[in-house]
This record gives sequence, C-alpha cells and structure tokens, in this order.
Amino acid sequence: MVRGDIEIIDLTAPLSSSTPALRLPAPFANLIDFSLDEVSAYNQPGPYWRHNNIHTGEHIGTHLDAPIHWVTGWDGLDVSEIPVQRLIGPAVVLDFTEEAANDPDFLMEISHVKAWETRHGALPDQAWVLFRTGWDKYSRTEEQFLNVDESGSHTPGVSAECAQWLAEETNITGFGVETVGIDAGNAVALDPPFPAHHFLLGNDKYGITSLQNLDKLPAVGAVLIVCPLPIVGGTGSPTRVLALVDKTAAA
Repeated sequence: MVRGDIEIIDLTAPLSSSTPALRLPAPFANLIDFSLDEVSAYNQPGPYWRHNNIHTGEHIGTHLDAPIHWVTGWDGLDVSEIPVQRLIGPAVVLDFTEEAANDPDFLMEISHVKAWETRHGALPDQAWVLFRTGWDKYSRTEEQFLNVDESGSHTPGVSAECAQWLAEETNITGFGVETVGIDAGNAVALDPPFPAHHFLLGNDKYGITSLQNLDKLPAVGAVLIVCPLPIVGGTGSPTRVLALVDKTAAA
C-alpha cells in the first residue's frame, strides 16, 4: 500500500488511434498506428463480455526503447530481458522549457547537466534522467508535436557530445523525454546521426518517450516506475510510467 504522503503521478500519454507517432520519410518504413479491433461487445460473439484485438507498433505513444532497438545495441537486451530492478529508480528532472520555447531545436549539452549537478548534486546511480521541455503541451496534435517543415522536424533533444557523456561517463539507467523520440527532431544531421539512440542504447541504457506531467515532479526526490510489456524479442513496448513523489518533502 502506498502511504498517504506519497503522491502517484501518471506520466503516460493516453494511447489511441490519434496518438502522434514518428513519421519517417521515404524510403524508410513506418510502424502502424495504434488501433482497436472489436471482437465482441455483449453480443452474439460474446454475450457477457467485451474485448478487442489491439494493433500497434512497439514504439507508439509513451514507450520504452530497449537496447536491441538500435544497431549499436544489436546484441543487447530485448524488452523482456531488461532486469526489473532497472525499471524502478530515482528520477531527476532537468528543466529546459524556457530554452525550448525560444528554440525548438535546442540541444542539451554536457555543460547544462554539469550546471544542474552544481545546484542539485551528482546524477544518482541508476537514475532516470528526464528532459523537461514543455513539449507535452503539443501532444494532442501530431502536426504541432512533430513540428515538421521543409527542413525537417524541429523538436528539442540532446547533443552528440552530451549523449555520449551520459551513456559512457554516468551510471544512469535511462533518458526520458516529452517528445516523440529520445533524439532531437533533426538529429539525423548530428554526428553520429541520432546520437541518443546510438550511444545510450549501445551502452545498455534505455529510453522512454512521450512523457506527460513532468512539471509536477521535483528536480530530485521522485521515484520512477516504468512498466513495459515483456515482449520476447521486442525492441520496445508501449509503457505505463508512474512517478512516486513524497508530498512532505520540499520540491
């Protein structure tokens, strides 16, 4: 039982056929969107029950990226193999809502993380680093959420240098974002392309995307619970993400 002084905050975006999803340009293939297929609804196929088949890609809505999602982690863990101890850990929130509002292509650098550590202390072992940009306010409209123009998608992310540093020089569990993917919208132009995927998944660290309600979390002190489906061979899974916050502690 959760104590009365512990608040449970749901960080998960609702999952439906209108959930925004990554749209890769040709010739790359895209995942299918989420949908429900009715099997019965208190009728002849099932008079006392209602149930559906679900159809979805692994990386739709709020979801977890497992190491085997990326070529650098090809010999790593699938989503069913991630130790449950790695799915629960301290959450730290790095808030760059102002920077992202001024520049949708904002990239978090090592210096930004170091400045955060000066104020709040070192990143805890096995922490989930949550990159708050305020982007969840766009999550009901795919056009705004993906923010695509003729030059590409414009959403905030992490620089290649910072992604490598988080992956190789810290003992975090993973990196969580409010955007559609753990990389910036135009991360294909970075070196290497999609560095958050490249470095984090290649170093047995995980990603979670399309988070909501990060504004309700303190910078330090919350505990994150990440609950993907244990799909054997899965490269990721739609995921329920919950935060536990001690209401008696100062934010």
